[in-house]
Amino acid sequence: QVQLVESGGGLVQPGGSLRLSCAASRSIFSFNRMGWYRQAPGKERELVARISIGGSTNYGDSVKGRFTISRDNVKDTVYLQMNSLKPEDTAVYYCNGYFIPEYLDVWGQGTLVTVSS
Repeated sequence: QVQLVESGGGLVQPGGSLRLSCAASRSIFSFNRMGWYRQAPGKERELVARISIGGSTNYGDSVKGRFTISRDNVKDTVYLQMNSLKPEDTAVYYCNGYFIPEYLDVWGQGTLVTVSS
């Protein structure tokens, strides 16, 4: 069973930084794209950042210039570096990937990020 496991969430002050990790149970090259989404209380889930199998990236408008998505091909892990965090970044962050061999959209369990003083 293919799995994505997030880690790295927590409490951070406004202006601070966090790095989220998403470890895949299979090679990340078996996913044609991987990304991060977030859902704040009372809001819909939204795209934060995404990276394609070819390495191209795209970001949600609210995080451009502050967040960076990257991957480690050896560790089969995708990262989300979050800088200049704002209270409105508070949400549960989910890792997502489309697993090609099984045509399956896979989600992690989520990790909570709280930005507060």
